[in-house]
Amino acid sequence: MNIILIISDTFRQDHLGCYGNKHIHTPHLDQFAETGSQFENCYITSFPTMPMRADLFTGKYAFSRLGWAPLPPKETTLSEYLYEAGYVTLAAVDTPFLVRNAYGYDRGFKDFSLIPGQGSHHMKNMERARITYERRYEEDYCAPKTTTAAIKCIEYYHKEKFFLYIDMWDPHEPWNPPAWYVEKYYPGYDGRSIKPCYCKWREKGLLEEEIEIAHACYCGEITMVDRCVGRIVDRVRTIGLWENTAIIFTSDHGFYFGEHGIFGKALQEKENWVQAGLYREVTRVPLLIYIPGIKPKSMKALVSSIDIMPTVLELAGIEIPDTIQGKSMVPLIEGEIDSFRDFAVSSYPLYNPGEPSKIVDDWIRTVKDPHFSTVSTSKWSFLYSTQEHPAQLYNTETDPKESHNVIDKHWSVATDLHQKFVKLLEEINTSENYLSIRRGLYKH
Repeated sequence: MNIILIISDTFRQDHLGCYGNKHIHTPHLDQFAETGSQFENCYITSFPTMPMRADLFTGKYAFSRLGWAPLPPKETTLSEYLYEAGYVTLAAVDTPFLVRNAYGYDRGFKDFSLIPGQGSHHMKNMERARITYERRYEEDYCAPKTTTAAIKCIEYYHKEKFFLYIDMWDPHEPWNPPAWYVEKYYPGYDGRSIKPCYCKWREKGLLEEEIEIAHACYCGEITMVDRCVGRIVDRVRTIGLWENTAIIFTSDHGFYFGEHGIFGKALQEKENWVQAGLYREVTRVPLLIYIPGIKPKSMKALVSSIDIMPTVLELAGIEIPDTIQGKSMVPLIEGEIDSFRDFAVSSYPLYNPGEPSKIVDDWIRTVKDPHFSTVSTSKWSFLYSTQEHPAQLYNTETDPKESHNVIDKHWSVATDLHQKFVKLLEEINTSENYLSIRRGLYKH
């Protein structure tokens, strides 16, 4: 069958109507969710943008070995597997890091369309400034442009067996969708664009009104992305491909709009990255999978974003190599099994304190404190950095906002989850340089 894989950057799971949000307008994704499998407990693996895409393209845990870096030259990517299997491999993307500085995410694609305009702030947004200057209509924005490029791929190659990868950076900041989208969430919107501070927002002196405006703009971009996905699904239907095309929608991580005191997806102090937990606002992402002929259902099983790559391979009829560390979700979707994972690990790259790092772009920063990894189960969320720092444990059944650290009351649970984390690191051949300071658990 044809396969379409859609990534929407920084899209929180709890901001979709089909996941219970009654405030944000996402009618197209909600309707799409009704046609396939909706995963209630999908957790990211490697964090943030590029490490997640490394998971996606290789099916291997990037946080233990790669971080924010180009794809290794000898690594066979998802697109290369599909190309070798006879697929016409297509991409329409506007995420700015995929091909710059020899990152290599265009490998294996027959047709790769890169939409400009989502430049990094370290480029002083020169590219974005030009694109913003040229905007007059909604179709001039990046996500709609990427959608148009994707639809053109579908139209041109609709008689071929194709794989189409669509990667939209929206609703990533800066949040500046057409004003009519923002006005749905903030009547009287005056056009302001609020930049996230990547710090404790109250300590920074930001006002609640500024957080509200930023969040309204973010929600506006979500609604714009929803419309884009609706256009893609509609084109698949009208061309007559609905019965032989699988479609996957997901994201790479979420964002904090004041939760845990944070405005950003991480904490930064000058040019250093400081310790910040990976809570569920960031680690839980939407995952919607439509496969022709499969009855729609809501899936409670615990899955991880690293499982998407082997799932695509199985849908394409490609034998999954032994080197792949993710697991295909096809047996779960088809009802052959009921459970999938006992736990999922979401993690920053495993840099140690004092090391130079690339966490969110190609600029080198120093790691001040060890970054957190989070082990998630159906009931617990265990946040851990190294054996020298206190860990956190939350019962997400009774405390879904992760407000009350109960590690002292449930030390045995924390110990078990820590052992699972260490065992996984060993199984994926993590360097002892990173393992040695993570083998123990800090006791208060």
